[in-house]
Amino acid sequence: IMLLTDPEVESSLLISSDEGATYQKYRLNFYIHSLLFHPKQEDWILAYSQDQKLFSSVEFGRRWLLLHEGVAPNRFYWSMMGSGREPDLVHLEAKTVDGHAQYITCRMQNCSEATRSKPFPGYIDHNSLIVQDDYVFVQLTSGGRPHYYVSYRRNAFTQMKLPKYSLPKDMHVISTDESQVFAAVQEWNQNDTYNLYISDTQGVYFTLALENVKSSQGLEGNVMIDLYEVAGIKGMFLANKKIDNQVKTFITYNKGRDWNLLQAPDTDLRGNPVHCLLPYCSLHLHLKVSENPYTSGNIASRDTAPSIIVASGNIGTELSDDDISMFVSADAGNTWRQIFEEEHSVLYLDQGGVLVAIKHTSLPIRHLWLSFDEGKSWSKYSFTSLPLFVDGVLGEPGEETLIMTVFGHFSHRSEWQLVKIDYKSIFDRRCAEEDYRPWQLHSQGEACIMGAKRIYRKRKSEKKCMQGKYAGAMTSEPCVCTEADFDCDYGYERHSNGQCLPAFWYNPSSLSKDCSVGQSYLNSTGYRKVVSNNCTDGVREQYTAKPQQCPGKAPHGLRIITTDGKLTAEQGHNVTFLVQLEEGDLQRSLIQVDFGDGIAVSYANLSSTEDGIKHIYQNVGIFRVTVLVENSLGSDNAVLYLGDPLEHVHLSLPFVTTKNKEVNATAVLWPSQVGTLTYVWWFGNNTEPLITLEGSITFTFSVEGMNTITVQVSAGNIILQDTKTIAVYEQFQSLRLSFSPNLDDYNPDIPEWRRDISRVVKRALVEATGISSKHILVAVLPGLPTSAELFILPYQDAPAENKRKSEDLEQISETLVQKLKQNFVHFDLKPGVRILVHAAHLTAAPLVDPTPSHSGSAMLMLLSVVFVGLAVFVIYKFKRKIPGLNIYAQMQNEKDQEMISPVSQRESIPNVPQSELMSPEQLVDEKLDVQPIG
Repeated sequence: IMLLTDPEVESSLLISSDEGATYQKYRLNFYIHSLLFHPKQEDWILAYSQDQKLFSSVEFGRRWLLLHEGVAPNRFYWSMMGSGREPDLVHLEAKTVDGHAQYITCRMQNCSEATRSKPFPGYIDHNSLIVQDDYVFVQLTSGGRPHYYVSYRRNAFTQMKLPKYSLPKDMHVISTDESQVFAAVQEWNQNDTYNLYISDTQGVYFTLALENVKSSQGLEGNVMIDLYEVAGIKGMFLANKKIDNQVKTFITYNKGRDWNLLQAPDTDLRGNPVHCLLPYCSLHLHLKVSENPYTSGNIASRDTAPSIIVASGNIGTELSDDDISMFVSADAGNTWRQIFEEEHSVLYLDQGGVLVAIKHTSLPIRHLWLSFDEGKSWSKYSFTSLPLFVDGVLGEPGEETLIMTVFGHFSHRSEWQLVKIDYKSIFDRRCAEEDYRPWQLHSQGEACIMGAKRIYRKRKSEKKCMQGKYAGAMTSEPCVCTEADFDCDYGYERHSNGQCLPAFWYNPSSLSKDCSVGQSYLNSTGYRKVVSNNCTDGVREQYTAKPQQCPGKAPHGLRIITTDGKLTAEQGHNVTFLVQLEEGDLQRSLIQVDFGDGIAVSYANLSSTEDGIKHIYQNVGIFRVTVLVENSLGSDNAVLYLGDPLEHVHLSLPFVTTKNKEVNATAVLWPSQVGTLTYVWWFGNNTEPLITLEGSITFTFSVEGMNTITVQVSAGNIILQDTKTIAVYEQFQSLRLSFSPNLDDYNPDIPEWRRDISRVVKRALVEATGISSKHILVAVLPGLPTSAELFILPYQDAPAENKRKSEDLEQISETLVQKLKQNFVHFDLKPGVRILVHAAHLTAAPLVDPTPSHSGSAMLMLLSVVFVGLAVFVIYKFKRKIPGLNIYAQMQNEKDQEMISPVSQRESIPNVPQSELMSPEQLVDEKLDVQPIG
């Protein structure tokens, strides 16, 4: 027994080794805030002090050793894995000298600087370390967005892959049972709800299990998710989902693959029929679990009583805090029975053979209720001669227990009274084999649950005997695999016909991007078997991912980032860079890195860069770090600028323009007032830039095709950069598109989303009209309501072929408008969400310049043009624009006043890769892709 003294008096421990007969005092030189006992070694303890120091003891607190200072509250863990290896390893999150958070592991008896390990390269977010079973989780915020990393069985960390546009604001690990992670994620457009996601075995790839699960704030400000894992039956969960401002309770038997409403009882407590028809009416349950061991929560189940669930709730169209009753299910949630009209605390004794209920009331009571038949009938018993104000109820530990203790007081002035109740005298014998009956677990008649038929034994309701030790399921027989045993794989979504099809943002071929030539990868069928599902044969072979040889690919999508997400180069300090490829094989490529300070290195394989490339800058400044990756199939390069990024610059530019026509480009800054600025403009591959003191310029392109423009803005020693691509044609037409209003609910207003939606809209237009994709360019515009610009472009099929004439473009435009008006153009954003595309208005680009004659009226017109031009120049000098002067130059400017994204206040940062708008098919809007340069 260990007792802690009052810290206001002294800091000591009183320890007894003879069940409290004698105590010995041990003085401490620190004040204990909390203790963490080892789950297996009873004498091993971690103590957290009030000044954030962590101590360890291997002698039950008699001697203490300082492990580490500056440890985050509740972010220290014993290393407990399924294998039980390294039982003395401690995981902790500690604060560095400069205020950063770092994940550290060390032995409980030796945590010196030399023996510490840092499993995660670089810093992590404060209060983000979680160690649970085989998994370790950390969070790292970069560019205003949190990124989550996982280590499975203490291997290297991998970034967790959620659906592309979940864009989480918050994440909670719900469960890590059975080699799988259940996580609740609050996405960018959620406030009081979370989405449930379930992972693969490694905890990397997550798929959606249930949307819009209700959440609430706990007493200490912690987030409470309305999700309950039913004890004793793997894969069974209850959740409260918010649908159209109504909260309804759903149940799943297969880890979230299928969810159903709860069937209400047929009769009420008095035997009157209940008229409640699914799906309009159902049973709804409160799913909060008490954190206080002396009081029960709203719902309870036990591993040793796998079929019995007791909960408070109501019958109707939605969950309500009024008219709450108590309900019990004796068949794992298939059917329910009302047992009380008021809330009660319910305890399980003797494996659920005895259920004890005590009423929730502020008045003193002297009776409790017992049930020996799984809640079908209840008997009233007196447990005290004087009425008692009940403060709590506690069952004795152990599955065979028949003892419970009631805590309370006879009056508000009296001391606590403890009433110990032993029910052994009720039973005169132990149960024999003939006292049991078999019971098969099922879901509304379906016996195959999680790929197996499981039969349990239950005590016959008429038998009143003591059960004793729990034996578990009697038999378990595997089922033949069917489609119901498989969930959709990462990047796929289940549609109304049951098929798993790729999400609009997902490219199935991306699975091979991390693949090395000569190796193989698993090519997904769109399905993955539910983890812990025991089915065999059947469609397993058909639905299981197939090994496929890795294709050789040229390097593509190269990125270089810093491990801590910072873009600063402190003099004399290490900066660690990570090189990443979307496609290609780093292991078989030559990697060349130039650090921008006159030092460059080369690597012949990935092994040299797995832990990052470290470099120390000896001088202060802004450095241009370049990396080149090449193999026999091609090469790719990337640039990263180190300095002190100062807010944002955004190059506002039309998507398409006509040849030999002036185009206006504007560098929009945030904040707009930052002192004296210098603008450096780069056009295409020109080696000579144009330098101005103004943030806008006009220019013309004389050659058709794709052209890039880069602006670099210098403010003191800080330089920011943005690059855009513009398509140049002699003639084209433009059509403004609008969408179904429900698209706005899913628009996070970020460039990646606009790029993906542009691609989806273009594909829908091609499928609806049969027009070649080379004639169509779609650019979704920033802001809400969601809109897009459709460009109808000429296309030259062969060098000798003449380009389409203007009347041909008009014919294509008419076809497009007709199909749009007939609502033939649509796409599925997700299962059950169809988006219609509409035409707003059509505009033709000016095709040729009129050649005026030298008449008086023409001269007058010329003078007018000169006068207007002078006025425009003066206005331009004062940085004021006249809307409508150039519809193509302005069409993006009008929409791009969005310097701050609703998802993140710093959504685009210097290490975000630049747009890859290299062809009309790829040309879309980009927002705030900022890169400082020196």
